[in-house]
Order: sequence, then C-alpha cells, then structure tokens
Amino acid sequence: MRHIAAIPLLLLAACSGQKAPEPLATRSAGAEAPANAPVILAFGDSLYAGYRLKPTESYPARLEAALNAAKVPARVVNAGVSGDTTAAARARLSFTLDGQATRPALVMVGLGGNDMLRGLPPAETRANMDAILAELRRRGIPFMLTGMLAAPNMGARYVSQFNALWPDMAKKYQVPLVPFFLQPVIGNDALLLDDHIHPNPQGIDRIVGATQGTVADALKASTTP
Repeated sequence: MRHIAAIPLLLLAACSGQKAPEPLATRSAGAEAPANAPVILAFGDSLYAGYRLKPTESYPARLEAALNAAKVPARVVNAGVSGDTTAAARARLSFTLDGQATRPALVMVGLGGNDMLRGLPPAETRANMDAILAELRRRGIPFMLTGMLAAPNMGARYVSQFNALWPDMAKKYQVPLVPFFLQPVIGNDALLLDDHIHPNPQGIDRIVGATQGTVADALKASTTP
C-alpha cells in the first residue's frame, strides 16, 4: 500500500487531460461469447475504461474473456469513462442504460476514486452512489459494487467516512461487494503503469483473477429463476 498516499495527485494528473469516450457504451473485445450470453454492464471510471490500454486489455474485455474461458457465458459492455465522479456518472446513468441494445443481466458499479482525489465531501459521494443504486433497483436490474479506499493523507475523518460508504451501500441493497478493486495491484510497480495507480495489462489480469469469482456468482444469481 506504499503508493496509496500518492493517489490524489497522481490520478488527477493522469485523468485530467484525457478525452472521455462517447457516453453510449460499446461491447468490449475479448473471448468469443455466445450470441445469447447475458450482458454485464461495467459502469465506472478509468479503472473500467482502460486508461492507457488497448480496448482488448481493459478490465471489461479481459473479464469477458476469463468468464467465457471458465464456461460462464457473458458479454461485458465497457461503460467506463475516465475522470468520472459519482455526480457525473449519476447524470449519465439513465442515458447509458437506455442506450443498451440488450438489457443488462448485471451492472458492475465501480466509482468513487475521482471524488476522493478531488476531495469531494464523502456525504456527496454517498448521496450520488445511493441515487445510482436506487435507480438500478427501481429498474429491476441486479448490480454489484467494486469498492475504493481513500488515501491516508486525506485525514482520518475523511478516510473513515469514505471507506464506510461501500460496505454500507452493499449492506443496504444486499448486493455483492469487492471491497477494494485495486487491492491485487497497488504497491506493485510490475503491475502498474508509470503513474503507480492504474493497472497495466498484467495488473488487469491480476484484478480479473481476484474478482472473477465474485462476478460469476453475481451473474449466476441474477440469471437464476
């Protein structure tokens, strides 16, 4: 965790100048999935979008490949936008959902890092996340969370309030949670880009390996009558 204290400055530098992709999500590249495979929508920020990676190297693409290789049919749609805060994601949620050709069987929500690095109040992040999840629940779309941790240099009170958000939301909505999405790679430069934050292709594979089981279980639960 030695690089976690540098997250705010490094992620601001990494994400601030990047052009955001079109808001309508597109299918990720990856292993061939059956035409009728259930759709997973990966709705998040640069960690889903694949910052400085080829489309086929992004987390949604590699997750799709891994799931299908494990005989878990799935198409994973990349709806990640680099630099997104929870407020920005909340604003585009309905547009993104309405633009899907196939109704998602599962939505993965991975947000919050940009709120933290901008020092936005955890109460605002909580309200935005609650609104996003409530809308998914209103539409009857199953979902799961991949969480984030605050950098220690944000201060003890901020860290406590921010870090509690993810387990609180998972408990409130009774959904699966990956507590810290970057846990498999943080602090390991061999698995990170030169910003020491975003995973490189090897890091993406490590994260996929750590999260694939949770995603597969959530997808199975969402598609079982």
